[in-house]
Amino acid sequence: MHISEGILPVGWAGAWLLVALPFLAWGIRQIKRRGQTEPRYRAFVALVGAAVFIISCMPIPVPTAGTCSHPCGTGLAAILIGPGPTVVVASIALLLQALFMAHGGLTTLGGNIVSMGVVGALVGFGAFRLLRGAGASVAVAAFAAGALSDWATYATTSAELALALHGGGSLWSLLGAIMMAFVPTQLPLGIFEGILSVGACRFVSSRRPELVERLLARSSG
Repeated sequence: MHISEGILPVGWAGAWLLVALPFLAWGIRQIKRRGQTEPRYRAFVALVGAAVFIISCMPIPVPTAGTCSHPCGTGLAAILIGPGPTVVVASIALLLQALFMAHGGLTTLGGNIVSMGVVGALVGFGAFRLLRGAGASVAVAAFAAGALSDWATYATTSAELALALHGGGSLWSLLGAIMMAFVPTQLPLGIFEGILSVGACRFVSSRRPELVERLLARSSG
């Protein structure tokens, strides 16, 4: 998610950064801990991070919302490496995009991390676990994880913008207007992310079945 530089007032920009920092620390601890017992895990995290960077580098401008729309990849990342590490790789991707590609901004980095990294990862991982626990197939659970993660990211972005910019007007009216501005692009993009997640899970299963076995074990545990 890329809220443009300068869109959020300083107070809100700082508040979202403070919200993001504990999740970032949690993700770093998880990567360190799993990296000590699984030598290849850090390399896999880096690979997934590269995928998130590429997927989220395809912006579609949404002028009425003051931002852009694009796939995120964090739902897929969360079911492959876990939600905590996904926050880390999403943060790195967003930082690099802000510094070198003019996607998003440094002042809005905290808000972008919360929507794409934190909410996107937790919703995607939660959807996968709940559906697998209910007996759904990997394909169905992966599709839901990708789609719901994408839509949750943009719902959170809409809330961040509405909270910061409604002024003396109606918060709910502005929130509804921003969310409706995203619908024409984000509804199909969410479906695309669901399909992408299914394909990626199948690909990983065919090449590295042990990774998917651990994933399924975590989901049913």
